[in-house]
Amino acid sequence: MSLKIAIQGIKGSNHHQVAKDYYGDDIQLVECLSFDALVDKLLSKEADQGIMAIENSIAGSIIPNYALVNHNNLHIIGEYYLNIHHHLMVLKGQKIEDIKEVSSHPMALLQCKEYFRQYPHVKLVEDVDTAETAKRIQEQKLKHVAAIAPKVASELYELDIVASDIQTIKNNATRFIIVKTKNNVLPKADITKASLRFITDHKRGSLAAVLNVMSDCRLNLTKIQSLPVIETPWKYAFFVDVTFTEYADFTKAKSLLDIMAEDFKILGEYKNVRQ
Repeated sequence: MSLKIAIQGIKGSNHHQVAKDYYGDDIQLVECLSFDALVDKLLSKEADQGIMAIENSIAGSIIPNYALVNHNNLHIIGEYYLNIHHHLMVLKGQKIEDIKEVSSHPMALLQCKEYFRQYPHVKLVEDVDTAETAKRIQEQKLKHVAAIAPKVASELYELDIVASDIQTIKNNATRFIIVKTKNNVLPKADITKASLRFITDHKRGSLAAVLNVMSDCRLNLTKIQSLPVIETPWKYAFFVDVTFTEYADFTKAKSLLDIMAEDFKILGEYKNVRQ
């Protein structure tokens, strides 16, 4: 039986592209119009695994998703980096001069903002998903409306691309995490990356001491993100990604961090795909 994979968005979205690249075509796609809905599908067992965007090389971290992973005790079992290409697409027969409104996901609009400076009359409208707008244009035969979406959306929904790669910064990539409700057990030799969460006290040098332990244990810090601890004002949790060559080094670091840090939690152990 093929895996049921939950994605944020619909067919033709970047999450759909990641699903195809990561799993191949032998999957059942579970479309969700929000990350909260995606988590619900996992918790209700309507999906086996999920794909969540977690950070973009231009726009930075998608902070609410860190909280979703933590609060719902999801396990990160893998990651995937996708180069993002934003294309402007319209109903067949329409031209760029016909466009009065562009609708897309807020992140896509942000990443293409500079392009639309040359079209000040065009209204930019936020939508739940890049591909959802493309689908709606095709279904409702909408004129004067354009979508910003991946190339695969134009093929699925038979739209014309009137401008390609309109993102401001061409070297634009998004990191996606693969999540499930139960931990994925990989051979230790294959585990070269981990995502961690912990809280430090307010004493001077507390965070530095934790980071020094990671360095001393030969862990390479690739990401650090702080989030407020909602229940305790002005207290912050740190979400950290580390890479390592030897799992034994990570084992040593885990034992020390469990003592030094408050609420130390491993969100996932998996294979590092970027060397």
